Amino acid sequence: MKARQKRMVFVALGLVAVMGASFLISKAMKGNLAYLYAPEAVLAGDVPQGKLIRLGGLVKEGSLKRSDSALEARFIVTDNRGHEVTVVTHKILPDLFKEGKSSVSRGQLKADGIFYAEEVLAKHDANYMPEEVKDVLKKEHSPAQPVTEGTK
Repeated sequence: MKARQKRMVFVALGLVAVMGASFLISKAMKGNLAYLYAPEAVLAGDVPQGKLIRLGGLVKEGSLKRSDSALEARFIVTDNRGHEVTVVTHKILPDLFKEGKSSVSRGQLKADGIFYAEEVLAKHDANYMPEEVKDVLKKEHSPAQPVTEGTK
């Protein structure tokens, strides 16, 4: 075999190895995907039942009900356009979880129309700013002092 033929075989084997690795990686990642859906898509029937998905929206005011005897919590996720989905979880809710705030739940939609979450994430307020930073900004952006004669 000539040197050129050896190089061509080596390149072909390299391409096959790269394609095989790409296929295996994409196959592994596909099993871990959880698409984010809004309550509107759930009610429209666009969400596959029994498949791992994420449901995002606002927690409806007054909808959070905690069980007295178990760790179960029920709440309603809405998009404020009349689309509402009931969510049930048997996990501890995060500290930032509150009614009227955004949340993302990962779980499955069952045939009864209820979303069973195995994980609930609360989105924090994006406008949060530590007090120290607020104080510095107030000092830096306070109205300019009027310049009087004798001062520069």
